[in-house]
Amino acid sequence: MPKKIPFLDLREQYLSIRDEVTAAIDRVFDRTAFSAGEFVTAFENDFSRYIRVDHVAGVNSGTSALHLCLLALGIKPGDEVIVPANTFIATAWAPCYAGAKPVFADCEPGTWNISPAAIERKISPRTKAVIGVHLYGQPFNISAVKRLCKNHGLFLVEDCAQSHGATYENKVTGVFGDIAAFSFYPGKNLGAYGEAGAVASGNAAYIDHIRMLINQGSRKKYCHETIGYNMRMDGVQAAILSVKLRHLSAWTARRREIARMYRDGIKHPAIRMQQTETGAVPAYHLFVITADDRDDLMSYLNGHGIFPGIHYPLPLHLQKAFEPLGYKRGDFPNAEHLSEHCLSLPMYPELKNEDVEYIIYTLNAY
Repeated sequence: MPKKIPFLDLREQYLSIRDEVTAAIDRVFDRTAFSAGEFVTAFENDFSRYIRVDHVAGVNSGTSALHLCLLALGIKPGDEVIVPANTFIATAWAPCYAGAKPVFADCEPGTWNISPAAIERKISPRTKAVIGVHLYGQPFNISAVKRLCKNHGLFLVEDCAQSHGATYENKVTGVFGDIAAFSFYPGKNLGAYGEAGAVASGNAAYIDHIRMLINQGSRKKYCHETIGYNMRMDGVQAAILSVKLRHLSAWTARRREIARMYRDGIKHPAIRMQQTETGAVPAYHLFVITADDRDDLMSYLNGHGIFPGIHYPLPLHLQKAFEPLGYKRGDFPNAEHLSEHCLSLPMYPELKNEDVEYIIYTLNAY
């Protein structure tokens, strides 16, 4: 009977820090600081120091974080926001929630990140912002996209949902755009034990506005300045995240070591790997390969006790939710090719070297 290697194992990580987590949760209960409060403030300060940005607001999810980024920038109905066609759908929900129109752009064939040339072709008089996604934990071409945004007077939003700890030109992602969104969904490199997210910016006014929006549009209790939301981070998740943040650098180093083993060891001519931008050091939220017959390879791996994932099987422009935008198959060939050929190998810090070597051996024997 072959061994079984799951795509992700959250239990192993939890067991390694269980005592720290339990103590942190106990402190929240002792202080009854369940919604927002001191533990959220402490995490905001910890995370601000980690990514070296002046202002961070903890929120209830990465999806909310993206939505709030656009509201803080003043994106409104009639505006257009350019987003990659190959990303998780929450990236495109953000302009929809703000009443704006998502405009999709294709990815680069090698890095699979949003293409600066594709962005430029999509700019119109209504374009107000670009959301760049650091896909799979690989920073996009920030220099080129920032230059493009500056030349056209556009806001740049960083979607850092998958890039905790990734760097570009020796700076951690989340500090390059006008504003950045983070997800702390449980499976992320820095994951909560529930739903959580954050917004980061060097602009205090953006974060101040977001703090009001997430608190029912209120700065003073029972005084509501605008239509607001209930999007606060809760104290339990914040306390857990503060514990896990202390381990993030070590976990990231281990992810990079596993990625190095994959890159050095996988030699099969039918398998290709994601390229990295010059100046970027990925955080490897995912380690994605492509293969000529992805489904056959996946079946083969499953038969050998290896259970990869697929991120993402259908690009955004072909999702039913976006049918009214009028896109069709063939509009974004690079994103479509990726969706049909990609496979995400097991990638988590607790993965043992012997399991990585077994995965490599099995792939090369395909």
